[in-house]
Amino acid sequence: MESALPSIGTVGLWVPGMDLRPPAESARAAAEAEALGYGALWLSEGLVRDPFMEAATLLGATRSLVVGTGIAVIWGRHPRVIRSQARALLDAHPGRFVLGLGTSHARMVEGVLGLRYERPLAALREHLDRLDEPDPVLRLAGIPDGPAPRAPRVLAALGPRALALARDRSAGAFSYLVTPEHTADARAVLGPDRVLIVEQAVVTGLRTDEARDRARAHIAGYLPAAPYRASWRRLGFEDADFAGGGSDRLVDALVAIGEQEIIQRVHAHLAAGADHVCLQALPVDPAALPLDQWRSLAHLAR
Repeated sequence: MESALPSIGTVGLWVPGMDLRPPAESARAAAEAEALGYGALWLSEGLVRDPFMEAATLLGATRSLVVGTGIAVIWGRHPRVIRSQARALLDAHPGRFVLGLGTSHARMVEGVLGLRYERPLAALREHLDRLDEPDPVLRLAGIPDGPAPRAPRVLAALGPRALALARDRSAGAFSYLVTPEHTADARAVLGPDRVLIVEQAVVTGLRTDEARDRARAHIAGYLPAAPYRASWRRLGFEDADFAGGGSDRLVDALVAIGEQEIIQRVHAHLAAGADHVCLQALPVDPAALPLDQWRSLAHLAR
């Protein structure tokens, strides 16, 4: 049986590049997110600092906030190292860490991490097999053999096969850049007893034209990634929607602009079967934290 997720509420935050900020600034931001009432803070794959190390910093700066990797990329990470890192976080902060794992996409894995990307679903399945093996180091240390202690985990999943793997091998799925229609499809695959965590990109506090420009710049970064294009095609988008940085139709479907639209989109995901929606507020500067947007949307978490 998979470990159950801790209580994370219905609305949290997804924060890219938290590790690009000084640790003290990241710690203050996590403390403010907790004070604002957000149930969980999800970290992207680290570019400067490892997300497990970053999670330790944020957990140490807060008292009840749940921190999760959303997601940690499996390539280049030995399963035993992941297991020991997750165990260390849970030993220090019981019930406050969620392990999110995934394969990302070739542009990230090969272009940024410099690793080989192939057979992603098979690689993830094999990684989980090794992650779930009894720990030989514990056995050598004389600790009684048995199932390895597990952090509650979720798997990044967009397509039906990945969602089925999340259903069968984890507590649930973590989706990214999707619509409420995808959320309904994902819930149908997962069934009623798995957790569905949905990322939702948002922009608030700007004029519509400025907000859409910011949203389009965000979407443009994902257009070359084959898994996202495949996901969007399953939702009815076509090649024309991927031209010019993304059509208005695509951008508006994936990024909620303005407070009323954000409220409606969150409610739509929850009505379609999401258990938790994590907001990714898009800042004007990718290296800055969108604290103003976190504050203005905090009523959704409360």
